[in-house]
Amino acid sequence: MKVLLTGHKGYIGAVAGPILQSAGHEVVGLDTDLFAGCDFGKGPQPIPEIRRDLREISKADLQGFDAVVHLAALSNDPLGNLDAHLTYDINHHASVTLAKLAKEAGVTRFVFASSCSTYGSAGDDFLTETASLHPVTAYGESKVFVEQALGLLATDNFSPTSMRNATAYGVSPRQRLDIVLNDLVASAFTSGRVFIKSDGTPWRPIVHIRDIIAAAVAVLDAPREAIHNEVFNVGRNEENFRIRELADIVAEVVPGCRIEYALGGGPDLRCYRVNFDKINRVLPAFRPQWTARKGAQELFAAYRSAGLTGADVEQGRYIRLSEIRRLQQAGRLNNVLHWTGKHAETAVGV
Repeated sequence: MKVLLTGHKGYIGAVAGPILQSAGHEVVGLDTDLFAGCDFGKGPQPIPEIRRDLREISKADLQGFDAVVHLAALSNDPLGNLDAHLTYDINHHASVTLAKLAKEAGVTRFVFASSCSTYGSAGDDFLTETASLHPVTAYGESKVFVEQALGLLATDNFSPTSMRNATAYGVSPRQRLDIVLNDLVASAFTSGRVFIKSDGTPWRPIVHIRDIIAAAVAVLDAPREAIHNEVFNVGRNEENFRIRELADIVAEVVPGCRIEYALGGGPDLRCYRVNFDKINRVLPAFRPQWTARKGAQELFAAYRSAGLTGADVEQGRYIRLSEIRRLQQAGRLNNVLHWTGKHAETAVGV
C-alpha cells in the first residue's frame, strides 16, 4: 500500500517509517517536526515527507494514498495539560478532519493510534474493548472522541481501525523520557534512584513501540472484514503491572540503584488493567516480542551508550513538555504551537 504516516518524526513514528517500508509499503511522512534537534543517537531515518501541521492538512495531501497510519498528536497527559483546548484542537478536531479528508480522497484504510488511557480510572478488573471508558485527562478524552467519530465515518469503502495502545516504552531516535518505563530506567541510571511519583499501586499495561508498529502492520495486512470499524487493545496480558512492580524490574536491571517514593505521592487516578485477547485472536500475524524486563535492559544499554545525564532527565530535550516550553520562551512557537517568523514551516514537496 501507499501509506501516509502522520507523526513520522515523533517517538513512535521515527521507528515506524522504516519498519513499514521493510514490510513492503510505500511510506510518506507528515509532521510539523516540533522536536527537531531532539535526536537520540543518529536521529530519524529520512523518508519522503510533507512538512505540515496536522491542523492545516488538505484533501490534496491525501490524494493517491491507500491507507493512513495516524500517530500525530500532543502525546501525553502532561503535554495535554499545557492547554486542554490545544489537546482537543489537535488530537480530536484535526484528527477527525484528517479522517474525513482521507475518506473523501479515496483512502480505504485508516489506522488510528488510540490509547488504553481511554479506560482512565478503572480499578483492578481486566478490561476488554467493550468495557466502559472513563478517561481522566484531556488526552484520554480526545482519543475517545476520535474513536466515536471514526465509527460514524465507516463505510464499505472506508475502514477505520482504532488501536488502543498500552503505555509505550522502548528506544527511539526521538526518545521520550516522560513515559513510565523509560522514565524509571533513566532515573535509575542517572541518579541511582528508581523514583516513583505515585504510591506505586496503579495498574498500567505497557507495550514496546516496535510491538505497537507490528500491530499497525498486521492491521494493514489483514483482510478488510477482520479490521473494518474495529477497536483493538494492543499489548500482552502478561504485561500489566503495578508501577511498583515495574520499579522492582528496573532495580534488578540497573546495578546499584534503589527505589524511592515521592513525598506525599498518592494513588494515580489513571489505573487500568487491560485484556489483549481480541487482537491475538483476530490478527494472528501480530505476535508481540517484548517484555518489560527485555525493554528495561534495552533502555539501560541505550542510556549508557548515549551518556544520558541527570539534566536530560530533569529538563532536557527528551521531555516533551519541557521542549515545547523552551521553544515558546525562545519565541519559536506561539501559544497555539504554530512556528513563528523565520521558523514557520513550509510544505515540502514529495
